[in-house]
Amino acid sequence: MARKSFLIINTILLLLLSTLNSCGIYRPVSAKDYPPEPEKRVQKNLEEGRGITLMGALPGGKRGGGTFDFANSNELWRASLDTIDFMPLASANYSGGIIITDWFSDDNSGEESIKITIRFLTNEVRSDALNIKLYRKDCGVSQSCKTYIDESNLANEIKKSILKKAAIYKKENIKKNRKAYPDAGGDGVKSDMPSIL
Repeated sequence: MARKSFLIINTILLLLLSTLNSCGIYRPVSAKDYPPEPEKRVQKNLEEGRGITLMGALPGGKRGGGTFDFANSNELWRASLDTIDFMPLASANYSGGIIITDWFSDDNSGEESIKITIRFLTNEVRSDALNIKLYRKDCGVSQSCKTYIDESNLANEIKKSILKKAAIYKKENIKKNRKAYPDAGGDGVKSDMPSIL
C-alpha cells in the first residue's frame, strides 16, 4: 500500500515538473547579449518594450510592457505638467516627487533664461502641497553667466495656476466616477446618492 502511494506521488511530481519545464519559464541566455551596466540593460528593455506584467498578458489579451496610469490619477502631477508644458523637461520623477525643467529662454539672444523645480510634498490638492523654485540665469555679452533664485511673484503665480487646474481635474474625476442609483428616494427621481432612510 505504501509503495503504491509512493509511486502515485512520484508520478504526479514528475508530471508537474515536466509541465513547468515546458512552460518556458527558464530560458538560458547568453551574457554577450546583455550589457553589464544596469542603465544600459534598462534602456535595452525599454527599447524592446519589456516591462512587468502578470504572466505576460495585459487586459484584452494583448502583450506588452506594464501599464502605468498614475498620471491620470494624480491631479497635481497632471496639472503641473500641463502648466509648464511650454518648457523642456530635464527630469520628471514621479516616485521621487520632483519635476525639473531645462533652461528656457523665450528670446533668441539667450541672455536671460529660467529654470523651474517643482517638489511634491503631498498628493492632496492643497496650498502647501508644492514647493516651487524659479531660477534665473543672466548671461552678459562676454558669456559670463550669473545664476540666482528668482524671488519675484512668478513662482507663486505658477503655484496658483497648478492648484486651480488640479482642483478642476479632481472635480472632473469625482463627477466621472460618481454612479447613479435607481430611484433611491422613492419619489420616482434618480439620485446620485443612496437614501439613508
